[in-house]
Amino acid sequence: MNSELAIRNGTVLTADGVAEIDLFVKDGRIASIGGDHDSHTTIDANGAWVGPGLVDLHCHLREPGEEWKEDIASGSAAAAAGGFTALVAMPNTKPAIDSGHLACFITERGRQVGLCQIATAGAITMARDGKALSHLDELWEAGVRIFTDDGASVADAGLLRLAMEYLAERGAVVAQHAEDQGLSLGGQMHEGAISSLLGLRGIPALAEELVVARDLALARLTGVRYHVQHISSRGTLDLISDARAQGLPVTSEVTPHHLAFDDERVMALDPAFKMYPPLRAASDREALVAGLSDGSIDVVATDHAPHAPFETEVTFAEAPRGVIGLESAASAVMTACSLPIETFFARMSISPAQIAQLENQGRRVATGILANLVVFDPERTWTPDRFRSRSENSPFRGEALRGMVLATIYEGRVTHSLVKS
Repeated sequence: MNSELAIRNGTVLTADGVAEIDLFVKDGRIASIGGDHDSHTTIDANGAWVGPGLVDLHCHLREPGEEWKEDIASGSAAAAAGGFTALVAMPNTKPAIDSGHLACFITERGRQVGLCQIATAGAITMARDGKALSHLDELWEAGVRIFTDDGASVADAGLLRLAMEYLAERGAVVAQHAEDQGLSLGGQMHEGAISSLLGLRGIPALAEELVVARDLALARLTGVRYHVQHISSRGTLDLISDARAQGLPVTSEVTPHHLAFDDERVMALDPAFKMYPPLRAASDREALVAGLSDGSIDVVATDHAPHAPFETEVTFAEAPRGVIGLESAASAVMTACSLPIETFFARMSISPAQIAQLENQGRRVATGILANLVVFDPERTWTPDRFRSRSENSPFRGEALRGMVLATIYEGRVTHSLVKS
């Protein structure tokens, strides 16, 4: 057999376990595992892991409406460089993704760019204003499987209950940006000793935990699949763990920056460390790292949130919330957590693909499946300094990171490679 692509000498996460074996790609699919075949292109994966392409359950691509920050083309390029073969774009665009035709626009633009699969979440409420339900039926028919007003919580419990009841019947996921604005409004960072020292208004962990506690009660009532976005506190993790122990279908995600940093990094007042939820206390960070390792947290999600330089080259108090993360995510996670191969791919590919119901993503390597793959060296070090994203608001700029994406393959095509063929 003549293959189009051979990946040799890697440690491969296969359907049968972990093996040091070669694999071969032809016509966009994995044609053979093992053996020796001629190939037009060869990637030497010596010392690297080979597994399913990474899947980001939570990113902001800014198209339509804010393309000066990012668009689907630049976001896809950043994703490929970070090892991702699928993204779930958040609906807080301008206009918000609250109807079927807008959802179709996003997925079609992703197909046109062709560097990774772009799925989109749908807004729970029209224009994300929390007043009336969006076109949930249209969004479902357009292929949307995750619903969220990300960037804000759905504050009206009655309205959220209606959405949960409707979406539970269809097996969709309700994802919540947990923020009680009565507690967070005007806040700049985590409420604690450092916010007091800096004279900045703090955001207590309770702003997140109150919303999660309420939503878990609604999830228990409705039976909906409930997902907590970008958790940041030990208290939130405890709430989720208790709910899961009671059998509720609850999942959660954590960002690389909440695994890597705590609120001490805000001391320098660098806007690259301003986000929601804010970086919290060291004890919270330690709980998140442990939760990711032991499976209490299901997913790493980037919450990639680009802002243009003119927006971030201001004081900390004036800066917008949010940081980029697609290109550094895998490395940041390895640096903070040192995950073994099976846990790494479970948290960054398999589980997010299952939650998002992406059939051809997050699959262990097996003959016949679409070749959505990443080659990742868990030991190679590097320091982020340039980005394919249109924005550069990264907390990892200048940080020495362990783990490097050597190549990304999407539907059999190499979309990113640092390896000589």
